[in-house]
Amino acid sequence: MRRLTENDVTPKALWLNRRALIAGGAAAAGAATWPAGQAVAATGLEPNTWEEITSYNNFYEFGTDKDDPKRYAGALTTAPWSIAVDGLVARPGIYDLDALRGFPTEERIYRFRCVEAWSMVIPWNGFPLAALLDRVEPLGAARYVAFETLYRPSEMRGQQRAILDWPYREGLRLDEAMHPLTLMATGIYGEDLPNQNGAPIRLVVPWKYGFKSIKSIVRITLTEDEPPTTWNMMAAHEYGFYANVNPEVDHPRWSQATERRIGGGLFARRQPTLMFNGYADEVAGLYRGMDLTAQF
Repeated sequence: MRRLTENDVTPKALWLNRRALIAGGAAAAGAATWPAGQAVAATGLEPNTWEEITSYNNFYEFGTDKDDPKRYAGALTTAPWSIAVDGLVARPGIYDLDALRGFPTEERIYRFRCVEAWSMVIPWNGFPLAALLDRVEPLGAARYVAFETLYRPSEMRGQQRAILDWPYREGLRLDEAMHPLTLMATGIYGEDLPNQNGAPIRLVVPWKYGFKSIKSIVRITLTEDEPPTTWNMMAAHEYGFYANVNPEVDHPRWSQATERRIGGGLFARRQPTLMFNGYADEVAGLYRGMDLTAQF
């Protein structure tokens, strides 16, 4: 698949007018990373608008309605900000946001698929999580990477209610975390990440359902054992640890065979859900030999 160059990326001013981006491949399987400044596109799909991306969100720290994050996330203070990296690493430490922004920034145009069966296409800015993990040097016993969201009920009004077991937690297998598609996003459309989208830094794992892409991260811990994750603790029969997009495995309460593309209008036809959200060529090898129907 062809890698996109800076010249293939629509200028930001045209992005905001919903000009189509040149289609391209997601990545070459096994590549360690893409050169800084290059973009990776979701083939043949036009990104959603800024308004759509920033107005329709799940971020229960600010409420359960889709417009709650935009309405209330302005209360969140995002500077200063740091992420503690600890556990089974040779070089644990606390990384402030300026240090994290020092990693080479890339543009990634990814499909985004929510477990609720709606989808978007989002142009992220950020850096591969592998760059940070390489910096801290995982030890030989490390097999998983755990993530934790900020807990600050005074600014995150949803945390004042026991909607979930706060703080929000997620996790990946180490090889998933090191995969070149796994992104630490710091922006959208070339702008800093809005609060409602997980400012100032969040995870993006495009082949998994969106709840795996944890927002407003303050801690990353490498462990030997599979870490607890919020939705899996809440309802293990509905939300598994892996949560790979799979049209053949339904949620217990709805089908995952099709999805509703946000921005398509009230009467837009549903479209087929793609295995691994369209990234099967890049990530299927991570799960070779696993029963994907049992590993939701």
